[in-house]
Amino acid sequence: MSPEYAMHGHFSVKSDVYSFGVLVLEIISGKRNTHFFESGYTDLLCYAWSKLKSGEILEILDSSMVDIHSEIEVLRCISIALLCVQEDAELRPSMASVVPMLNSSLIALPVPQKPPFVSGKRVGSTTSSELPESDVWPTDASLITDVHPR
Repeated sequence: MSPEYAMHGHFSVKSDVYSFGVLVLEIISGKRNTHFFESGYTDLLCYAWSKLKSGEILEILDSSMVDIHSEIEVLRCISIALLCVQEDAELRPSMASVVPMLNSSLIALPVPQKPPFVSGKRVGSTTSSELPESDVWPTDASLITDVHPR
């Protein structure tokens, strides 16, 4: 689900582009974004972005796919997927431009911007003193909601 839809209820063709990017990353990694638990990262997008930034992007590749695909093709697919999941919907390519990107290695790819909600690792894997003040959960009891069934 695209962040603009999840946060504000705005749906557009760029929401579909976002979903396509997530799907490509799920296929390449062999892992589902909704059930992703890898090295303490919050989700597949954070993991892929972190590996891209550290120069270890091929580490997300599913082990069953390592020997059967060209490294250049895999890198290109990952780059296109990361373009599709950029936080700013206006920066995401249209599906009409994604298809030629996938079909031709001659088309230069822009550098992807960070996906939404990229904060690194799970809160449980760091101490609160390591988190920026804005990432620490509020401790005011009036802000905590207890849900009780009927």
